[in-house]
Amino acid sequence: MRLGMADLAFHDGSDFANADRGFIAKLSPGVIKTADGRVVWDIESYDFLRGECPETAHPSLWRQSQLCAKQGLYEVTDGVYQVRGLDLSNMTLVEGDTGVIVIDPLISTECAAAALKLYRAHRGRRPVVGVIYTHSHVDHFGGVRGVTRGGVPILAHAGFLEHAVSESVYAGPATTRRSVYMYGPALPRSPEGQIGCGLGPTASTGTLSLIPPTVDVTRAGQEETVDGVRMVFLPSAGAEMAFLLPEHRALCLAESATHNQHTLLSLRGAMVGDARAWARGLNDVLSLFGDRAEVAFASHRWPTWGGDEIARLLTQQRDLYAYLHDQTLRLLNKGLTAAEIAEVLRLPPELERSWHARGYHGSTSDNVKAVYQRYLGWFDGNPAHLWEHPPREAAIRYVECLGGGAAVVEFARRYMRENDLRFAAQLLNHAVFADEGNKEARDLLAEVYTRLGHGAENATWRNFYLMGALELADGIVPASADTTPRDLVAALTVEQIFDSLAVRVDGPRAWRERLAIDWHLTDLGERHRTTLSNGALIHQVDPPDETADLTLRLTREQLLGLLAGRGVEGVEREGDTTALRRLVAVLDHPVPDFAIVTA
Repeated sequence: MRLGMADLAFHDGSDFANADRGFIAKLSPGVIKTADGRVVWDIESYDFLRGECPETAHPSLWRQSQLCAKQGLYEVTDGVYQVRGLDLSNMTLVEGDTGVIVIDPLISTECAAAALKLYRAHRGRRPVVGVIYTHSHVDHFGGVRGVTRGGVPILAHAGFLEHAVSESVYAGPATTRRSVYMYGPALPRSPEGQIGCGLGPTASTGTLSLIPPTVDVTRAGQEETVDGVRMVFLPSAGAEMAFLLPEHRALCLAESATHNQHTLLSLRGAMVGDARAWARGLNDVLSLFGDRAEVAFASHRWPTWGGDEIARLLTQQRDLYAYLHDQTLRLLNKGLTAAEIAEVLRLPPELERSWHARGYHGSTSDNVKAVYQRYLGWFDGNPAHLWEHPPREAAIRYVECLGGGAAVVEFARRYMRENDLRFAAQLLNHAVFADEGNKEARDLLAEVYTRLGHGAENATWRNFYLMGALELADGIVPASADTTPRDLVAALTVEQIFDSLAVRVDGPRAWRERLAIDWHLTDLGERHRTTLSNGALIHQVDPPDETADLTLRLTREQLLGLLAGRGVEGVEREGDTTALRRLVAVLDHPVPDFAIVTA
């Protein structure tokens, strides 16, 4: 039997005590706006969480959301401070000889600037003398221009820039659209709506920025000193970069080990993580730093104090990801599919009872499927699943087999009465995909999604369900985030610029088009060739001395301008000047607001 709510220690208030420990002051009011008055953060909209858990929320998730909604400036240890609750992530500040080092400057510049202002109001106007990015996701770097204009050391793991910009550019439109479901920005902040996202309250919606790192961390044990603060790094701690502040006996865990089960494959979409590497990274942290720290802080939620408690957290988090990895492999080697493993795999009781291993952001179900995908991919081996109809075509046929849309709705009502909401959702999804005009099916599916959301312990599952219900009723909610902010575009390598162009080529339109363009980047001293062949744009560095259709001599900035369709002066052209127009003519544009719960 799986553990129930009665097996969880709701009476244990230690997490609440730790979340309040070191509190100095709140941001008041807890609202952050852009220069033109647009609200990008409102922590006060979560004040309703101070009440008792309603029937419309899972008690465990309600508890976690209460903890995540705490905001303000906190002292972690002497000389180390955190601002929490002003974005999805935390900003940590370490005082040096003359200034302060900022660790993970939130998502938005407006939130980062407000966090720094709150710190300075209580600790003095120390200048920012360095920045550390612990991870390549935007919640660890996006607000950097809110705390510095550059000109200071910026430390990150080797390969940070490639990961940061490629994830945000190549599949940026799709992940941004799905983020609307994951974070639920259009949902009301209420007991019936959005109550958090597990890692924090939600993601801010302000200005994204990026300043490229100036110092690469490449090896375990690498030491760096900034403004008199000595740091010892471990760049491969799971998906993150951990480091020790020896003089403070403080350990930064990034988000490798925080107070929930993390996700190996984000529901918004991302590269699948490696659970085995994550576990081994945590074991490395334990071995290298475990006996050298008295406090461990992270990029999300509150710190852990005391050597024994730190060791317990790291050990259990290590065991969690190792168990998920190994047991998934054991079961897939017995022939179980991803869905079957997710249904039967349970955590050991010690982990299942631990608040920090609960599935508030990632989940056991999600992570099992991620491990399966990493090793075996999307196909479960059953030939029936090898060449299935796409969702709408399959739905039309299923609904026909079941006797039509009205019959499907009646079947779904029966399963709802039996409280089998999962299958009711599957049936009604077919009814809606077969006929989007079936209002009865849409309304009933919205009701099912709402009930599933209100019962979910996982915050991102809740938001997906409730956003599905919202869009079935009101239509598509446009994504507000810019998928290609200027700083991210500026950080693209030339290879990534051409890669981002290649994924926009409309293959069928380009089938019969053949052309080659040489790009001589005069400011970089580089030669690149792009060849359009059989609908594919092929990129080559330092091409052989063969004649291209068109040769352009230009700067990197002019290259970006040309590809953006802007008029650019000063570009030298030699050859067939129509080649560039022919290339641009076969480029497609992303659809930022594609359908998700309808066909």
